[in-house]
Amino acid sequence: MTREPHVSERTCIVTRQRGAPEAMIRFVCGPDGALAPDIKASLPGRGVWVTARADIVAQAARKSLFARSLKTRVDPAPQLADDVDRLLEADCLRMLSLANKAGAVMAGFGKVAEALAQGGVGALVEACDGREDGKRKLAQAARRAGSTAPVIGLFSSLQLDLALGRTNVIHAALAEGGPSTAFVARCRRLAAYRGVSIDGATAAGEEIEAKPDSCAKEG
Repeated sequence: MTREPHVSERTCIVTRQRGAPEAMIRFVCGPDGALAPDIKASLPGRGVWVTARADIVAQAARKSLFARSLKTRVDPAPQLADDVDRLLEADCLRMLSLANKAGAVMAGFGKVAEALAQGGVGALVEACDGREDGKRKLAQAARRAGSTAPVIGLFSSLQLDLALGRTNVIHAALAEGGPSTAFVARCRRLAAYRGVSIDGATAAGEEIEAKPDSCAKEG
């Protein structure tokens, strides 16, 4: 009889549901009682796991579930859920920067349109504070090219500028494979944490008001 490969799972301390580590956030407690989000699951020490959603992380802190699960005094920061969001966002932008250094990123409306026509685009990135007409035109170009690349709208133009070392980045495209795949996976995790779709729209399809330095989050 063929045995199925073992799949690592963790249990959320809030929902008590089991799931893949990639769908959860690990937290560890330091000697001083400070709670540290371990989004890469690499920090030493005993850890506990929480489903990777902002509302569930906030609930774990509010109900003192970290202390109960770790069986020690724990002082979660009041803004713990927001801290995790910033870490996940920074991880996405770091991977975008790495993809750019690997030569996998094309920025600018014309270059993105050309890349779509040629094929091989693994992801489209649109600044959340960019003009809607440009996004619409590139969406039409993607349809004409038969592209099924995901559209990522989680970051502002300023954030894209800093990640790519350029100015006024509104549209970008990533070549298929390699760091692009890793970037998209991180973006999906961030979107799930915020409760929005990867293109930045809320789960209910509500309009999002752009902020100067980052895209708005649900709630």
